[in-house]
Amino acid sequence: MQIQQSIEALREQSGIPKEIGPFVFNNLAQVLSDTAARLPKNLAFTSLGCSISYAELDALSDAFGKYLQQHTTLESGDRIAIQLPNLIQYPVVFYGALKAGLVVVNTNPLYTKRELTHQFNDSGAKALVVLANVAHTVEDVIPKTLIKHVIVSELADLHGFFSRKITNFGARYIKKMVPPYSIPGAVSLRYCLDQGKSGQLQNTNASLDDLALLQYTGGTTGLAKGAMLSHRNILANVAQERALFAGFESLADSGVFDSKGNVNSGADGSASNHTVVLPLPLYHVYACTLCALMVDLGQHCLLIANPRDLGSMVKDMSRWPVTVFCGLNTLFVALCGRDDFKALDFSALKITISGGMALTSDAANRWKEITGVNIYEGYGLTETSPVVSINVGSPNDSGRKLGSIGVSAPSTELKVIDSEGNSLPCGEPGELCVRGPQVMQGYWQLPEKTAEVLSEDGWLATGDIALIGEDGFPHIVDRLKDMIIVSGFNVFPNEVEEVVSSHEHVIECAVVGVPDERVGERVKVFIVASSPDLTSADIIAFCRTELTAYKVPHLVSFMDDLPKSNVGKILRRELRDK
Repeated sequence: MQIQQSIEALREQSGIPKEIGPFVFNNLAQVLSDTAARLPKNLAFTSLGCSISYAELDALSDAFGKYLQQHTTLESGDRIAIQLPNLIQYPVVFYGALKAGLVVVNTNPLYTKRELTHQFNDSGAKALVVLANVAHTVEDVIPKTLIKHVIVSELADLHGFFSRKITNFGARYIKKMVPPYSIPGAVSLRYCLDQGKSGQLQNTNASLDDLALLQYTGGTTGLAKGAMLSHRNILANVAQERALFAGFESLADSGVFDSKGNVNSGADGSASNHTVVLPLPLYHVYACTLCALMVDLGQHCLLIANPRDLGSMVKDMSRWPVTVFCGLNTLFVALCGRDDFKALDFSALKITISGGMALTSDAANRWKEITGVNIYEGYGLTETSPVVSINVGSPNDSGRKLGSIGVSAPSTELKVIDSEGNSLPCGEPGELCVRGPQVMQGYWQLPEKTAEVLSEDGWLATGDIALIGEDGFPHIVDRLKDMIIVSGFNVFPNEVEEVVSSHEHVIECAVVGVPDERVGERVKVFIVASSPDLTSADIIAFCRTELTAYKVPHLVSFMDDLPKSNVGKILRRELRDK
């Protein structure tokens, strides 16, 4: 059976439609306005103990949009960088910018001056919304860019009067979290919202093919590139996620969603207001699109301002009956090692979604043991807005296969190619390619880089090595650039990591290749261990029982922590550099 036939057969078996329907909205801003009109009282976002409803979010984003239109020189299509963590200000600024017709440039608050200078100049950003805590970092950067408007927000800007005063005073003067800065002409976010209370928001008539986001890739192989994601790209992915969500057997059984991916209404006609935990930062495409989905569904997003503070995260979760948890492998491992997390009430939890990096069997099994809920692994890229597929776990469990990336989204085609671009049959590994409405328009101002990964007929080369079985399930073998070659044999780090992480005394690990004159490369594993008695010999002996000889790690290094990105993804590149 050919690959696309097997994929379509699996999708049909899992109850996932072949195609998404026609677009209801022309842009993302219309989604919020529609939800606010239908479900004004539903909670939209909570962060640092402060919540806002959809009516409040719509009004505040209107005010910010009016400020941008009436009190700045910004025009439709201009870029605005948002440099905020997971605070409720983020969706206010995000949707306000879209309502003003601007293009959002999601920016990591922890970026260095070098990274900020590159991203601001590459995007041509003319405005910046920045957290006061990191404003000192951009102080010297702004004069080197085109940025003309700087808006500064403090942690508790949208809290009530007393909470705002106490929290912001404590952050600035007691905890010393706000280093001194001086940015001429900068205004506060609260000033902008006050100025935007009056006047009329002008309709920008943003269309599906207009640019919504410049989402920069991690830049692991050089300077970061801006993936151009249109309103069509994000709205298509939201529709695809809705269809995939409707396939989750746990949500179908609990009555949360109907067969079309709509949230079932309560007795009074209002939609249920389930709590979705988003510990991953909204400036990351994974959380950003999930946020857009939850706004479309009228659900409550619990934003975790600092996901590295696991104690505070657990405390926040204890206050709400959590229905959906979105995370990644390293976070699952860390939480499952905590007694306070194990003590939480998981009776409301129906779904856990994993993305951003490979999910190990050990992490998935441990999470199921503690929470009673399966982890459903998804796969995607910045360039695909991001979701390509998900292990949806349909009622007969036909849509879930641990170790695979699940059922591909509606309107999404997959193929696997060899090094010469020839399509491969089921079961043979090669580079995974994706085609669908969620695939980016290209890389910002980089036509040559775009041509390297995006064909004229819309196929995106992902850089991931995959194989697709006769059953239609795709399996990611590894990143093409992470593959290790030992004496001519291919070794995929994910496979070795899966084995090593199953050892009872291994908390987490990462595998890289190191140069070797005799065999080309050797396999090296970096390990965070739970026992000080674990030795290199123990690991090598363990791997010899599970792996063929050339895949067994030749070198073992123990570390207190593995280097991770700000979303918790292990950085193999940094380990190779060591």
